Amino acid sequence: MKIETQLARAGLCTDEKTGAISTPIHPSATFRHESLGCSTGFDYSRTSNPTRAVLEKEMASLEGGYGGFAFSSGMAAVTAVASLFSHGDHLVLSDDLYGGTYRFFKKIAERFGIRSDFADLTDIGEAEKAIQPRTKALFIETPTNPMMKISDIAALSSLAKKKGILSIVDNTFMTPYLQQPIKLGADIIIHSGTKYIGGHNDVLCGIAVCATKELSEQLGFIQNATGGVLSPFDTWLVIRGLKTLALRVDRSQDNAGEIAVWLSGRRDVTAVFYPGLLKGRDGEIHRGQSRGSGAMVSFCMKDKGQAEKVINSVKIISFAESLGGVESLITYPAVQTHSDVPAEIREKLGITDTLLRLSVGIEDCQDLIDDLKQAMEG
Repeated sequence: MKIETQLARAGLCTDEKTGAISTPIHPSATFRHESLGCSTGFDYSRTSNPTRAVLEKEMASLEGGYGGFAFSSGMAAVTAVASLFSHGDHLVLSDDLYGGTYRFFKKIAERFGIRSDFADLTDIGEAEKAIQPRTKALFIETPTNPMMKISDIAALSSLAKKKGILSIVDNTFMTPYLQQPIKLGADIIIHSGTKYIGGHNDVLCGIAVCATKELSEQLGFIQNATGGVLSPFDTWLVIRGLKTLALRVDRSQDNAGEIAVWLSGRRDVTAVFYPGLLKGRDGEIHRGQSRGSGAMVSFCMKDKGQAEKVINSVKIISFAESLGGVESLITYPAVQTHSDVPAEIREKLGITDTLLRLSVGIEDCQDLIDDLKQAMEG
């Protein structure tokens, strides 16, 4: 079955007794046992819930993993995965990644003795040099947020296995529709399901998928013990979003490709970062591990004043922090998504006060281009 069909059928007829086309919502916190030692398979919703179980099974299948887990937010998923590690353990993270992930590892995880360093994971040699005796995992974003740097998932996963450590991939930007890191050797996948998977800016969600039974049992224990699970109604919203993921991503990335080319031709835009524009080695790696370029475009204006003018002047595109919904959003990473990253690190990475990040939606592409044009020229 092709993934487009699998997505459209997400949650279909999962209630065998009723044949409901839409997955039923089970808001019950607890479940009755018929007798001692006789369970329906559900006891308490923190441990498992019939609605959430459907989403978790679908996500594991879509990513080609053994077990899936749905959390109350993307950062709740990151926190649960980080709980696999212990005091004294060390992780190597992509040097350019979501600011919330940076904040968690540097300001929360380190308080519990889980250390982390950042490395350019687009360079296998740099990745290997960053691994220490206490390193337990590589944490990878590709494309990175917001500079769209490309890492070789298969090569990094192979390196991790050689070193006896885990490879963890944040697959939020690509989704399983465009990229399936477990099939490339990764051990754990994380998503902010708030973004493309939910797709409508109306639900917070986090997803983790583990490649093996052993890791799934460990993460399942953590999910139950810490309790940051997704509610039944929010789960239903995410399942509904999954059904149109292929359609939404196809339309959004078609728009993004046209907009990236248009931006590249403007004199007041000094740089455009989009996987579809990549040539050479990075382009080959991305095309070899992904079946599309996604719908995230970052670009630099000539100066801070022009960047602020664009943000304040767009009319169809909304100035907002999130991404992956049907509506186009524009973000100012230096003061929003990456504000917790120290200024000197932001500058080194290119996250300057001229950089804007655009999440391209499903609107008419010419309307979006016209909106950017009037914001730049008006």
